[in-house]
Amino acid sequence: MTFLTAFVTVLLAELGDKTQLATLALAAGGHARWLVFLGAALALIASSAVAVLVGNALGQVVPAVWLRRGAGVLMIGLGALYVLQAG
Repeated sequence: MTFLTAFVTVLLAELGDKTQLATLALAAGGHARWLVFLGAALALIASSAVAVLVGNALGQVVPAVWLRRGAGVLMIGLGALYVLQAG
């Protein structure tokens, strides 16, 4: 279940973001589509590895409930900031 939750969460979060748009532009601008795919996939793996390592380290000193609450507050704050900037 953890795998599926992580997969769906990251997939939905990454759809339409600036990283995906940059990857789209790189693929459209050249003929090395598989190299663009491989580079983008490895970059996502690397950034996810950092997140897992940092999350694991934080989880050793901060209770998981506070990490979830902090992430929720951060996401709400970023959403509000984006809405305010759009208007």
